[in-house]
Amino acid sequence: MAACGGCRFFVLTLRTLYGTSRSAAHCALPLTKHRTLSTSLRTFSLDPFPSGSRKTPAQVGKPERISPSSGGVQRNLSAVAVPLQGQFCPLCRYDPLDLGDVEENTQKALACKHLRRFIVDPSLARIVTDHLAGDIDDGKAVIFECNPGPGVLTRALLNRGAQRIVALESDTNFLPELKDLEHKLEGQLDVVHCDFFKLDPIGQGSMKPPAMYSEKLFSDLAISEVPWSADVPVKIVGIFSQRNEKNILWKLIYNLFERRSIFQYGRVELIMFISQKEYTKLVTRPRDYKNYQAFSVLWQMACDIELLHEEPLSSFLTVTKKTGRPSSKETSDNLCLVRITPREDLFNSHLTPLNGSTLVMMVKQCLAKRKSRLIEQINSWSPGSGSELISKLGFLDDTMTGDVYPGEFKRLFELMEQSGNFTQSWLYEETLETTNTGHA
Repeated sequence: MAACGGCRFFVLTLRTLYGTSRSAAHCALPLTKHRTLSTSLRTFSLDPFPSGSRKTPAQVGKPERISPSSGGVQRNLSAVAVPLQGQFCPLCRYDPLDLGDVEENTQKALACKHLRRFIVDPSLARIVTDHLAGDIDDGKAVIFECNPGPGVLTRALLNRGAQRIVALESDTNFLPELKDLEHKLEGQLDVVHCDFFKLDPIGQGSMKPPAMYSEKLFSDLAISEVPWSADVPVKIVGIFSQRNEKNILWKLIYNLFERRSIFQYGRVELIMFISQKEYTKLVTRPRDYKNYQAFSVLWQMACDIELLHEEPLSSFLTVTKKTGRPSSKETSDNLCLVRITPREDLFNSHLTPLNGSTLVMMVKQCLAKRKSRLIEQINSWSPGSGSELISKLGFLDDTMTGDVYPGEFKRLFELMEQSGNFTQSWLYEETLETTNTGHA
């Protein structure tokens, strides 16, 4: 691979400073703080270690090393996005990837025959990467991009300095160009034929892409589980499907409270564009009896939610399912770029992945009638227990379920678990039929 101008200058500088006569067989990497540069002909060591405790290549664990005999890379992305090593030549900021123009990107996106939204404007892609600057500079998490399509945001993320991106594309029409980019970058990008929104379908046995089990996806990418208290291992970036947005969010919340699917691997973070309608429900506070729903309580209880940016829907290309042409429907709605980070202290001795689904159903029952008294709801589960629990929570007897904050619902559940008056059947008898539908 030919070295760019900035990289050649860096190599010449090294030769001048150190008097080395070694041949620069590969593109040199920019020197950054807390990283050491090995003058080995074969590899560069870029592992970040504290000053005074730097490791030699011999001390680095095998999963993070390059195998000269195979010419491949043995990656272990269990907790962090491993810095590029060896024969990988990272994207040089002096020679950024071309993001194309709106018209060109639109024509590429029209290859999609399904209902989808795309980022085709390079300026919008740069806005997104500006909001992700801290995530990219931190470099600890792998970035999963959902349905990149023509790859405008993909290239913008790479130009910004993303070390490891996994492009999960469901439409085969976009795979050849993404694969070509993958081969050129040699390590910064993995392209997988996969639909993130259809991960872990109900059922067993083998399946064909883009449907996939998360276990296979993470295994193929060499990403292993990390403790819930560890750093965020993966950040999911993209646009929620407008066709079944709320169902997807409900599926994710069940998986989160049970630590299944992607959340089996740690506190996976979502940085997604979501409709203004669903975002409003996501962050609604108590006493808004119209919008404050179980959906709101559960997401706020489980995650920190941060609004990063609002963008008019007209800034995105919406391709319709039937015609494959851009939708001409005018709307004043915005899409909201939201960061959703699972709380490190979500689980404890009373709330665990084993009873997480029970908490979900408790909240759904309570919020089914937001103007009903909480004490009556508790007594319906365990007669006579309402007054004691209401008192411990510091509530009045006339407190309505729609007045209770997410953290207070969690505390109520913990008190119920401790009391011993509630069995595993206290909710399932009434709500078993709603377990998989997610509507409230």
